[in-house]
Amino acid sequence: MNTSPKSLALTMKEAAKLVGVDYRTIKQGIQAGTIPTVQLGARVMIPRAELLRVFGIDANRLTA
Repeated sequence: MNTSPKSLALTMKEAAKLVGVDYRTIKQGIQAGTIPTVQLGARVMIPRAELLRVFGIDANRLTA
């Protein structure tokens, strides 16, 4: 699990926590194709900038 608050890629659980939704919401978004992912070996990671864009969150306003 990433410990940096500015990690460029997030796990599904980290992404859910960052945008304040349930893990299943992230999983459904990935399955629907609305949340982009990157495959890194066996891990599915979500690009932070894309996640914030999808949820309409301004990255400059985040404190964590």
